Amino acid sequence: MIKEQTLIDNLKQTETQAKAFEVLVNTYKERLYWHIRRMVLNHNDADDVLQNTFIKVYRNIGNFKGESKLYSWMYRIATNESLSFLQLKSKKMGIDSVELQETLLNNLESDVYFEGDEIQLKLQKAIATLPKKQKLVFNMRYFDEMKYQKISEILETSVGALKASYHLATKKLEAYLKE
Repeated sequence: MIKEQTLIDNLKQTETQAKAFEVLVNTYKERLYWHIRRMVLNHNDADDVLQNTFIKVYRNIGNFKGESKLYSWMYRIATNESLSFLQLKSKKMGIDSVELQETLLNNLESDVYFEGDEIQLKLQKAIATLPKKQKLVFNMRYFDEMKYQKISEILETSVGALKASYHLATKKLEAYLKE
């Protein structure tokens, strides 16, 4: 595994940028894909958002100041790209974000790339009912097993607020799944 600072330095230098970017993509594409996929719920959309994420990373690596981990920075970009994508999609379809989530969930059942069973589908439906912030925090904590401190860096929110959001999310999910 290449050291992060070496990778960043290589990404910022023209002669080593292409190879370093290939290493970056190969190192982080799967984790970022699944983060995005849990937000947009569709394989093709997740691929598009992932590609846009890496394009933004490539174009903006020169502005990366190293105040957070590289992955945290990329995760923030992926999160923002996913949210922007969903907002644009709902606008194009002429529906609000709640209706979009319902449409995406209904399409999830017929998605050939969805490998979950009935329980996974029910969990995804439950997660879709959460407010945006709670959904983000829940996905990052539960699926990505991130520590609150790392989520705090990515979402630029206090650890206390994140713990409250996660707690509320789990209570809502619990109630939904008991129905």
